Amino acid sequence: MIVRAIFLFFLAGFAEIGGGYLIWQWLKNGKPLWVGIIGAVIMILYGVLATRQEFSFGRTYAAYGGIFIAMAVLWGWFIDKRFPDMSEWIGAGICMVGVAVMLVKK
Repeated sequence: MIVRAIFLFFLAGFAEIGGGYLIWQWLKNGKPLWVGIIGAVIMILYGVLATRQEFSFGRTYAAYGGIFIAMAVLWGWFIDKRFPDMSEWIGAGICMVGVAVMLVKK
C-alpha cells in the first residue's frame, strides 16, 4: 500500500507542479493561452489522482503536502535551473520525515 501511495503522490505532484508551471508561464511569461489551458487540464488530473489514495482526505493532503514541497524544490532545480540553498534542502528533508511519520501505520 505504501509503494502505491508514494507512486500516486509523485504522479499527483508532477500534475500539480506541471499544470501550475504551465499556467505560470501563460500568465507571468507571456506564453499563449493554450499553454494555460493545458495547465488547467493537468491541474484537474491532479485532483483526480489525489482521490485515488486509500487514506482519509486530511492524511492524504497532509502527506502529499510534504512530498509536494520536496518535488517543488527539485522542479526549481531541474526545470528553472536554480540550485536549492541549504535551507530548502533541510526544509524539504524535514517535510519528508513528516510524510514518513504520517504514512507509517502502527
